[in-house]
Amino acid sequence: MDPTKTNFRSGFVAILGRPNAGKSTLLNALLGAKLAIVADKPQTTRTSILGVWTEMPSKNRPGAQIIFLDTPGINEPKTLLHQRMNAKIREALNGRDVILFVVDASRPFSKADEEALQWIHGLSTPVVLVLNKIDALASKATLLPLMAHYNGLREFAEIIPISALTLDGVERVREAILSRLPPGPQYFPADYLTNQPERFLAAELIREKILHYTHQEVPHAVAVLVDQWEETQSRAGPLTRILATIHVEKPGQKTIIVGKKGEMLKQIGTAARLEIERLLNRKVYLELFVKVSEHWRDRPQFLNELEQSALSHMDDAP
Repeated sequence: MDPTKTNFRSGFVAILGRPNAGKSTLLNALLGAKLAIVADKPQTTRTSILGVWTEMPSKNRPGAQIIFLDTPGINEPKTLLHQRMNAKIREALNGRDVILFVVDASRPFSKADEEALQWIHGLSTPVVLVLNKIDALASKATLLPLMAHYNGLREFAEIIPISALTLDGVERVREAILSRLPPGPQYFPADYLTNQPERFLAAELIREKILHYTHQEVPHAVAVLVDQWEETQSRAGPLTRILATIHVEKPGQKTIIVGKKGEMLKQIGTAARLEIERLLNRKVYLELFVKVSEHWRDRPQFLNELEQSALSHMDDAP
């Protein structure tokens, strides 16, 4: 069925919220695929990640396409990296049809939550408040006063309690978006997921495993750059050879990531390789190096290189 001959709807949706609110988990749940890395550490998402969900027209539904933009967590701009992350959030709010404001409902309302609301102050765009992590609540009764509190601070288009982890309520979020999308074209092919290059996604998966396996002092100071990407043929079929460098700010952080006799780095590499193989649907040879790059979060040249890794080779996007 031709989308141009139906009441096809399409639009752009920004996902906004504080660190650890579960924005990336929600994006993955809405897409039905793992695109954004997930970890229980702040600053897991550092750049805006585009994801596309498409429902083709059928007898019962006209079809729709939602272009999501997952943004970094709202942070106090302590470093140049934080400043650039906040700039990504500001960019993501322009020209959106719907904004999902995601809140960790398992945490008490705080001053930081109040400050985060300033990002959507004065916006005419419909804002859907998503109260996430209800699976972590001791009692669902605490939701009502939290909903009432947010309602008293701002008028929301809708308030939806969910668990992105268990998918409880996720479909209701999708329907809330679809009901607010304008008629529009199909911007991307039906099987299109993201414009992020494979190199960037691979680097993010490596970083995800570092966040998962290492101590609290490491995550903020870790960046991953792919130095070499080579497509070859092996006896078993297509093989992708990836050489990547893990950048940290202190020698002690390097020691943590490498681990005793290199065991931690080996564990990180094995877990990352398996995820990258699932992403690429082919065998991967992954070699990791660790380098101390002092104060990289405040070095414009290094941050430019990181940003370029998310923009280059766009034609390689899966």
